[in-house]
Amino acid sequence: MWTPADFSLWNGRTDPGDRALRWHQVIAEPDDGAPGCCLLGFASDQGVRLNRGRRGAAEGPDALRRALGNLPAPPDTRLYDAGTVAVADDLAAGQQVYAERLAALLDAGHTVIGLGGGHEIAWGSYRGLAGHLDAGGEPARIGIVNFDAHFDLREPLDGGTSGTPFRQIADYCGGRGAGFHYVCLGVSEAANTRALFDFAEAAGVRYLTDIDCSEERAAPLLEALVAEVDAVYVTMCLDALPAAVAPGVSAPAAFGLSLEFVIRCLRRLRAMSPERPWPVADIAELNPLYDADGRTARTAARLVWELAG
Repeated sequence: MWTPADFSLWNGRTDPGDRALRWHQVIAEPDDGAPGCCLLGFASDQGVRLNRGRRGAAEGPDALRRALGNLPAPPDTRLYDAGTVAVADDLAAGQQVYAERLAALLDAGHTVIGLGGGHEIAWGSYRGLAGHLDAGGEPARIGIVNFDAHFDLREPLDGGTSGTPFRQIADYCGGRGAGFHYVCLGVSEAANTRALFDFAEAAGVRYLTDIDCSEERAAPLLEALVAEVDAVYVTMCLDALPAAVAPGVSAPAAFGLSLEFVIRCLRRLRAMSPERPWPVADIAELNPLYDADGRTARTAARLVWELAG
């Protein structure tokens, strides 16, 4: 079910002058005539529940909005809130509604940042982007950059979960005929079975383990991806970050990536395609129920601020 934006969530300090504006002062409903950066919530922890993680991610979108409210508004970027798709019992139906909403925003010329919610958001995000791009005829080549401790390539035996979206995408790509272009940065060897590594290698997934992640090692993977695709989808699972930085997730990381590494990779991607580095990006696994002092929400807000550019 989709609900329109609740602007009572947007609050923050107000300072004088038009160069001192913050998100809460400029965020608005989407304007079809003036494209900008549009937030779309995905309030779901059904995939997390089915994946036996800690529930609570359904509260993530609104917690992230509250954390964003007081941040400085990016210059020369219109900011919009397109509301939230809330998932009840039927995860697949919720992902379908989310994909349709996202595609409509892309059709209107917006860049979309998804606010999760469990990482099952990725299946909806990818299908929405593919639906938008494929409307022109030939299937578009879509590259995925996923910052994550998990491949999320498990086979969806009884339907999707938060651990299956990229396997669902891989299967979908087989039917689209545009190839599966997937880079995963931060994979934990202690959080993925050998079967998942085997599938990743067989499917041509390019990845770095958490302990091997550096900007120098990531750069060639990102450059190769951008060179071979028509558009890039960026997705950030907050459980890729150390538990001290992001405790409010469904599966806290014992090791994790540095926030600096993630931001430097995003800036490198932006430099490669400055006009529109990613038409779609999303943040996944924010779980406010376990978020001590709201630090995970603040970290996620910093990443959204970077993505909004």
